[in-house]
Amino acid sequence: MDIPVDHTGVTVRRALELPGLRSGLPEVLAGAEGLGREVRWVHAGEVPHIASLLKGGELLLTTGYGLGTRPAEQRAFVRTLAERGIAALVVELGPRFTRLPAALIDTARATGLPLAQLHREVAFVTVTEEIHTEIVNGHYALLQRAEEVHRLCTNALLGGGGIPQVLGILADFSGNPVFLETVEGRLLYAAGAGPEGAEPLQVWERLRGAGKETPSGAVVVEVPGGGGGPAGAASGVIGSVGGTSVRARLVLLPVRAPLAPVHRIAAERAAGILAVVLMQARQEEELAARGRGDFLSDLAEGRIAAADAPAQARVLGFRPGTGPLLPIVMRLGDPGTLPARAIAEELAALGVPVLLGVRPAEARVLVLLALRAEQDRTALADRAAAALRTGVDRAGTPRPGSPPPVVVVGVPGTWAAVSAGLRHAAEAATAAQGLPPRPWHDARHLDIDLLLWRLRDHPDLAAFVDRAIGSLRAHDARAKPPLLPTLETYLAHAGRKAETARELHLNRQTLYNRLARIGELLSTDLEDPQTVLALSLALRARRHVHRQ
Repeated sequence: MDIPVDHTGVTVRRALELPGLRSGLPEVLAGAEGLGREVRWVHAGEVPHIASLLKGGELLLTTGYGLGTRPAEQRAFVRTLAERGIAALVVELGPRFTRLPAALIDTARATGLPLAQLHREVAFVTVTEEIHTEIVNGHYALLQRAEEVHRLCTNALLGGGGIPQVLGILADFSGNPVFLETVEGRLLYAAGAGPEGAEPLQVWERLRGAGKETPSGAVVVEVPGGGGGPAGAASGVIGSVGGTSVRARLVLLPVRAPLAPVHRIAAERAAGILAVVLMQARQEEELAARGRGDFLSDLAEGRIAAADAPAQARVLGFRPGTGPLLPIVMRLGDPGTLPARAIAEELAALGVPVLLGVRPAEARVLVLLALRAEQDRTALADRAAAALRTGVDRAGTPRPGSPPPVVVVGVPGTWAAVSAGLRHAAEAATAAQGLPPRPWHDARHLDIDLLLWRLRDHPDLAAFVDRAIGSLRAHDARAKPPLLPTLETYLAHAGRKAETARELHLNRQTLYNRLARIGELLSTDLEDPQTVLALSLALRARRHVHRQ
C-alpha cells in the first residue's frame, strides 16, 4: 500500500528550524532530550502567571518580562510551565535579559522542559503564523492519509471484498494487528501479524482475551449500529455504549510499532465502512432466515412433499445425515423482527446440524435439529431451548411487558414425519401461551391444551367454563383471598393436600377450610374423579376462552 505513514507533527526541533525562529539564532540551553515533543500551538506573552492561560503542548514565546527578578520567582515560573505540560519555552534576549539567569536554566534542566534563547530579535507574529501554518498542513496531511485508507477500503468492498479485506488494509497501514470484537469482548475477525510473525489470534488472546484491560497506546473505535433502544436491539445491534447503539469494536494494538493520531482517524473512517458491511450482512442473514422460515412453514403445512424436502433443505445449507430430525418452535408474544443472527450463533454451539427459520409476522421461530443416534432428546432439548432464549435475550427481545417466549419441542422423526411434527409443535406453541412458564414444553403433553385452543371460539366451550367454575370466578372478583389459585394447585398435585399446602405456604387447617369453601361454592365433591376431570378441563379452557 503506497500510503506514507510518517505521522509526526511539528516538533520543537522542527519549529526551531523554520525560518522565523532560525533567524533569531536559537540556542538550546536545557531539555534537549525533549526536542521531539509535538507543538500543539504557539503562544506569546509576558505576564507572570501565564501558565494558567495555557492548556499544554504550546510553544511559549516571551522576552522575559514576566519571568520575575528573583531566582525563586524564576524557578516557580519554569516549574508551573513544566507542570502545565507546555512543549517548550523560547526567550528572546534583549532589554530584559542579555543572558538567561542560572536559576531559569537549572530549573528547566531539572524539569526536562526544553528551553531556548534567541540571540536576535524576531517578529513573534511571523513565528506564530509560520508554525501554525505548519501545524494545519500537518493535520491536513493526516486527513489525506486517512481518506486514502477510506478510499482503499471502499474499493475493496466494491470489488467484492468484505470485513477481512477492510481489516487487512487497516493492519497494513498501521503496521499492527487489527481486531473486530463484539461489545462483550468476543473476537469476530482479526488481521495482520504480531511481533515476530505471531498469529493475530495469539496476540488477541494474550492482550485482549479473558476480560484483560486495553493496553496503553491501543486504539479502540466503536462501530456504530442502526438506531437505539429496543427496536435497534431487535434488529441485531450487538450492544449499547453511552446511549448510542454499537455493533462492534475495532481495536488496533501497538505491538509492532506505536500508533499515532492518523491511525485513529483511519480507524474511525474504517468503522463507518464496517457499520455498512455489518448492516448489509445482517439484512442478508435476515432475508435468508425468512427464506428458511418460509420453507419450514410450507413443510409444516404440507405444501412440500416429504420426498422433495431433503433436496430443498440441502440448498438451504442443512445436511442432517441419516438420524432423526427434532422439530422445535419458539413463539414470542409480539410480532416483529426476530433476532435470527443472535439465535443462530447460540444454536451453533449445540454441535449438531441446525436449520433455523423465522416468521416475523407470526412471531415464530422454527428449528430442525439433526439428532445423532446416541443423543438423548431431552438433553438436546434442554440445551436448544436455553440457546433460543439466550439469543432472544442478547438481542433485547421481546420488549418489556411482552409475554415471555414459549418453546415447544416436537416429536423426532424422519422427513416423512417431520411435516406433522412441525405443525404439531407450532400449534402447541400457540396453545401453550398463558401456561405457567417452563424452559420448554413437550408437544406430546399439550394435546389437551391444543384441543381446547382449537375450540376457543365455540360458544359451548365458554358455557362449559362458566358452568364449571363461574361461581368461583365470581367469588374471586369480589372477595379475598382468591380461591381459583388454591383449586389449581390442588388439582395440579392430584389432590395431595400436604403438597398443596406446602406450595401455597398454608397450614393444613387453612387449606381444609379453603377446599371446603370451594366445594360449597361449586356445589360439588372435590374427591369425585369426574368432578376433578371437569374442573381441570375448565381451568385449562378458561385461558383460551378469555385470551382474545
